[in-house]
Formats: sequence, C-alpha cells, structure tokens
Amino acid sequence: MTDHAEVAMPVVFPLKGNVGAFAAWAEVYDDQENPLTALEERYLPLLLPEVRGADVLDVGCGTGRWLSHLAPKLPHSLRGADASPEMLREAVRKSIPGAQLSLALCTALPASDETADLMLSSFVASYVNNLTEFARELFRVARRGSTVFVTDMHPETAARLDWKRGFRTGDSTVQVSSMQGTMQEILQAFREAGFSVRALLEPSFGEAERHIFAAQNKLEQFDEAAGLPVIYLLHLHKEDASLAPQGNGQRSLFLEGARCALGPREAVSASMHIQNGRIESLGSETLYTQQHGERITARVDLRGFLLLPGLINAHDHLEFALFPRLGNGTYRNATQWAHDIQANEAATIAMHKAVPRQTRLWWGGVRNLLSGATTVCHHNPMDDLLQNEAYPVRVLDRFGWEHSLGFARDIPSTLKQTHQDIPFILHACEGSDEQAASELRKLDELGVLEERTVLVHALALDEMGVELIKERGTSVIICPSSNEFLFGKVPSGELVRMLPKVALGSDSSLTAAGDLLDEIRFTSKACGLSAAYLYGLVTKEPALVLRLRHGVGTLQPAGHADLIAVRERPGDPAEILGSLTWREVELVLLGGRVQLASEEIFSRLSASDREGLEPLNVAGVMRWLRVPVAEILREAEAVLGEGTVQLGGLPIGRVGVHNHADVAQMGSRCSADAR
Repeated sequence: MTDHAEVAMPVVFPLKGNVGAFAAWAEVYDDQENPLTALEERYLPLLLPEVRGADVLDVGCGTGRWLSHLAPKLPHSLRGADASPEMLREAVRKSIPGAQLSLALCTALPASDETADLMLSSFVASYVNNLTEFARELFRVARRGSTVFVTDMHPETAARLDWKRGFRTGDSTVQVSSMQGTMQEILQAFREAGFSVRALLEPSFGEAERHIFAAQNKLEQFDEAAGLPVIYLLHLHKEDASLAPQGNGQRSLFLEGARCALGPREAVSASMHIQNGRIESLGSETLYTQQHGERITARVDLRGFLLLPGLINAHDHLEFALFPRLGNGTYRNATQWAHDIQANEAATIAMHKAVPRQTRLWWGGVRNLLSGATTVCHHNPMDDLLQNEAYPVRVLDRFGWEHSLGFARDIPSTLKQTHQDIPFILHACEGSDEQAASELRKLDELGVLEERTVLVHALALDEMGVELIKERGTSVIICPSSNEFLFGKVPSGELVRMLPKVALGSDSSLTAAGDLLDEIRFTSKACGLSAAYLYGLVTKEPALVLRLRHGVGTLQPAGHADLIAVRERPGDPAEILGSLTWREVELVLLGGRVQLASEEIFSRLSASDREGLEPLNVAGVMRWLRVPVAEILREAEAVLGEGTVQLGGLPIGRVGVHNHADVAQMGSRCSADAR
C-alpha cells in the first residue's frame, strides 16, 4: 500500500455521450448536496462487512467519496477505478491514504481474476450500456465468498416521476444520459452472472434528506416522492461452496411484510428469509419468489410489525432475577451496600437462594427474553445451563472477568490469562465517594487499563478519568437505574458521550428499575441521552465492546437471526425502541428460532414452530416461551410460595394450561380466532 493516492492513465476510454458532462460535473461534484447520495450514505454503511485487512475495489469511484470513507477502516488494499479522468483528478487531490486509482471502464477493470474481497459500485449501473457485461466483470474480479454492493437511483420511481440525472454549473443545469432497466432485469443480470442476492433494499427519503430539498426550493419534489423507493441497494454475494454452512436440519423461515430496522433512523419494508439460524437475505417479494421459491417451508405474516435487532444486555447477574430490590438509604460505594444487605436482609437473601440456582438462572433468561434481550453478558461464574442450546437467550462466554478491586485477589494475573482477542470485565468506580473514585487510578497503576478492559458502572468518573479511559482505549458499561437506587446519582450524560466505547446493561433485579427496556427509558430521562444514542448502546456498541461476532446486534445478511417484533407506529426505530415496554415485545427469535410469542403471533405460527412453547402469565399478559415454564414456576413457588413469585417486580403465574393436549387446543383456538 502507498501513503497517498496514485493514478495510472495508460489510455483514455471515452464515456459515450457523457464525456463532457462528467468533466464538468467533477468540478462541482463534492460541493453540491445530493439527496440520493445522502440517502445512500445513511444506509450503505449499515450493510458493510469488516473492512480491516480486506482487498477493496470501488468500481466507478468518481471523486473518491467512498474511498475516503473506507480508508480509515484499514483495508489491506484500496483500489478505485473510473472512466472519467477529471473525476479521478479530484480523487487524487484528496490524498486518500493507500488509494490506488486507475482510469478504466467498469466493464474492463484493471484487476486480475478473484482479487477483491469487497467491491462497491455506487450510482454507476445506470450509466452502463451493457449491464450483463458489467455484472460478469464484477463477478470475475470478486473472490469466492466476497461481497459486492451496487447502488443506484430506483428505476421504477425515476420513470414514474420522470426524474432526470444532472447537476448545476453556474446558472445552468447539465443533464446526464442514463439507462433505466427494471429492478427485475437488474436482479436477473447479476444472478445470471453467478451472484446470489443477499439484500435488495429500497429506501425512501426521510427527514434527514428534507433539508437538501428545502435548500434548493424543491420541497414539492420531496413531497411527491414521499413513501416511494428512491434508490436501491443490492447486496450481492459470490458463493464459496467450501465455506457454505452445512444444513443442520433447521427449516427455512420467511418473515413476510414487516419493516426492518437497519439503524436508529433507518428502516425499510423488506421481508426476511432465515436459513439455518442466519439471515440469508432481505428484500421484496419479487426477490424471494425468484431466488428462493420452493426453499421457503414456513411463513409468518408480520405486516404491521417492525423488526428490531435482538437487544444486547451488556451487564446482568442472571441468578438474581427473582430477588426484590434490596437496600436502604443512599450508600457511598458498592462495598458499603453489600455489607448492609448481608447484615440486614439476610433472611430475604437466604429464602431466595433456597430456590435451586439453575431455576433462578432460567428466570434470569426469561427476564431478558421478555424485554427483547437476546444476548446477555452474565457477570458471575458460568454454569453449563447457560451454554445449553435450550437456554432462551445467548449468554456470552468469551471473556475474562473479576468482580471488582474489593473482591478480587490478583486482577493483573487474571487479565494476563485472558486471551488478547476477548474482553476483560470488572466492576469499578461504583459509588460516589473517594474510595470509588480512586479505583480508576489503582487499576491504572496495576496496568489493567487497556483496550480489552471493560469497566462496569464507572459512576465516579470525572473529566480526568474520562480522558484516561480514552487514552487507554478502555470501554465502559453503564447501569444508571442501579446507580440511582444505591447512590442517588447517575452517570453524567455529557461524560458518557465523551467515552470512546460505551454500552448499557440492566444489572440485576437486586438494584435495577426493571428490565433492559426499563433501563433504556430511565437512562433517557435521567441522563439526558437521545433515543438514537441509546439505540446504539443496546445494539452496535455492546457488540464492539464485547467483541461479538456474526452480526449480533444488527439485522444484516449472513448474521445471526436474532430479532424482536413490535407493532409498527409513527417514529423511527430509535424513537420506537426508546418508548417500548416488555408488553409490546410480541415475537423474539434467537438464531431463527421462535423463543417468545404473543397470543396473536402464536396463532400465526406453524405447528412445528409452536412446538416446545409454554404459556406464562406475566402481570395478566400471556406470553408463549421456549422455556420449561411449568417446571421452573413450580420449583420457585415451592420455596417462595404459590402466587407470590415476582420477576423483576412483575407478578408471574400459571394460565390454567396443565398438559400438552390443552396447549394444542389453545393453539387451535388462537388460529380459529385469527381466521
């Protein structure tokens, strides 16, 4: 790789009919806001795979818009090709680190066969005279197992609204000729070249693009396009048979007609195909009819629902889910609280501990499942149950940990024994006094503040502490409702936003306000953090902090099919998530398997998807759970008393179903009611 952009121009290839137009466009391309590229820049990054170490090729790179975005992600190589020398000269002026630029047609790329891991072609396809040749050329250069993204103006909407491609120069508008095929023809060209289509996303303009139209006095055009797909994003994959996942007996599942949340402000109407626990593809009905056909063996109608990624609870103690909140008064630090409840709440603690530990762990899984948390970091010794495929949520097992400075013998040794590629987690700075504040300095003196270190709570941080954490690359998990209950204080929202890597956890029922959704709402109000910011703290950010893999925390093709479904309503995904309660979570999938269903969703499931689900009455609301409900409720009531069991403060009980025949009859009744 080179430090600065280089350009090789062995020969000039004229771009038929548009040579002069592109030369003029190059001079103003980066200065004029374009609502189409702005919309693309909101959505495409949400689909991009890991770029670090990859060989990347931008086909039709223009002035280097995407090359500039990808360079900081440290690819192994970064190449761009374009047929306009003027566009390339603008890219050269940007001195994009490592970029190697070539003048070339997109149907005759200066690249050997199978040399790119990631390719993208942004707003190029409609300028190509022969789409078949273009698709074949991309397939030739792509390695097996690679990913290719093709984006452009949506042809159907362009034709419907009679849109023209062009730009302003001085007082004039220059039009650029383009080709407009149908989406079906575009899909067919790439499939015939050998690609499979992982996603066909067709987003509409949102409020984020409205200001561009307003600045150009074109709000009428914004309103005219409302609700219409204005661009398309094709996520293509070149299959590698040697790396393809082997079938494990799981059926194919098709979630039909929902809106899918791709980011805090980004959602598209896109049905989802799930195969062997992974999201195989996202897209329109046309995509599924053409690409999957007979492979779809089960459908769930989710029209009127929004699909969100399964949430990540970055901090919990699962065995305490049945406990009430314990503690009196405002404490100075966590050690003081621990000593107080051991002395004054001994009887309550002993009674709840008499419930078998594995039973309590089951209820910890249920508490998270009800709130849509599908991945949990359990900060206590691991139990075999938590790694059993029957457990209702995914429990992180790839991390090292100590409890805290006050309850650990040798933190440096434990850190040293932790693999370099996994996080090391401990409670720290949990309190409001000097003892809590001094822990950060002590940990730094011990040499344990580093990039893989994750501090839970960190309530006593000040600005100097935040700067030290930023310098060390350390992560933080906040649990504000626990902090407020114990110490009468919450993390400063201003300081939290300064942290480089931060996630949100519910903590246990011993101190928390409720479940993870309760924690989101509490944190929004108490810490003044925006809905969009908090959306990241339970999806993308904890995935980074905890070094989770396989698309956990996202709805992304090839990622784990962990998701929740809630009723669609006004607002973007972050706003909807920010106001949710457990009552509104109607479907939870873990690895493509139904783990929770409301009565209505239960009625829409196939018989095989219902199998293994048991009903539970939660505060008067019935939920079907893939949990041995009858058994674990019986074991809890045997100790705590019948009708007295509470889960995170919610009363739980039976629903009058006593055997499998009754369950089947209830399922049939639900189906009849739905019809």
